[in-house]
Amino acid sequence: QVQLVESGGGLVQAGDSLRLSCAASGRTFSTYVMAWFRQAPGKEREFVATISRSGSSTYYLGSVKGRFTISRDNAKKTVFLQMNSVKPEDTAVYYCAAGADNIATILPNLYEFWGQGTQVTVSS
Repeated sequence: QVQLVESGGGLVQAGDSLRLSCAASGRTFSTYVMAWFRQAPGKEREFVATISRSGSSTYYLGSVKGRFTISRDNAKKTVFLQMNSVKPEDTAVYYCAAGADNIATILPNLYEFWGQGTQVTVSS
């Protein structure tokens, strides 16, 4: 069992940077593949990035690759999403998730644990 709490969202301008954090509770954080998803108003929840248990492998949505970086600190039980060169189309609620089998898992229903989300708004 793991509980997830996101932070770091806010209102930024296009081209700015933002760093999201997801703090986990429980002793088994390092055993979980971790992911970030996002959901814009009126749209389905969308995969953004995943990271392996050790942090050595990552996988990204095509439209964020090269701009966003997912990382994790297992000692601090935290996963991060560094967002650079943000665009208005990145506006969404961003969710942290845990529990998939591997980093290629991009369907939200295959993740067992979710945070409450943090709002990111990018103005043009």
